Amino acid sequence: MFYSDERLGLFIDGANLYATARGVGFDIDFRRLLREFQGRGYLIRAYYYTALAEDVEVSTIRPLIDWLDYNGYTVVTKPIKEFTDSQGRRKVKGNLDIELAIDALEMAEHIDHMVLFSGDGDFTPLVAAMQRRGVRVTVVSTVTTQPAMIADDLRRRADHFLDLADLNAKVGRDPSERAAREARRQAAIDTTPQP
Repeated sequence: MFYSDERLGLFIDGANLYATARGVGFDIDFRRLLREFQGRGYLIRAYYYTALAEDVEVSTIRPLIDWLDYNGYTVVTKPIKEFTDSQGRRKVKGNLDIELAIDALEMAEHIDHMVLFSGDGDFTPLVAAMQRRGVRVTVVSTVTTQPAMIADDLRRRADHFLDLADLNAKVGRDPSERAAREARRQAAIDTTPQP
């Protein structure tokens, strides 16, 4: 439930939203997502959190990050850290939960409604802290996948749960757009002079 006069803050756990969107079978159109929530209230800020590979120039996510940064999102990144676990397996770590939580708590006095795009149960204490500060919290994830992409305790704690699958018509990218984009990309490759 949204009220047109309330101040909104969007907090997007990029990796979690990507996995959820893939789970429900569509790509997010971030322009449409921004418009959708601008229409639901007075949007104060839209944060997008993601970890980046060290060689950020060749990262596949770089075009998205640049687009978001120029089109109304506050992008928060940090480098992915690689390490070797005790069994000698190479692992990567790139969690921005703390950054998201700090930003949300700092914004609490400036917003009436937090929209959290994540199903990560680690955010349950953050949701409770925001509620204690008088901020209503909507969590966007999905229960349509097996298993559900949202932790049960997070869903129970939120004031409102919004299933991403129900937002497809409003924030999903038109599948034909992907085909057209791929065709343009391939045409550019085909017409590039070869050495």
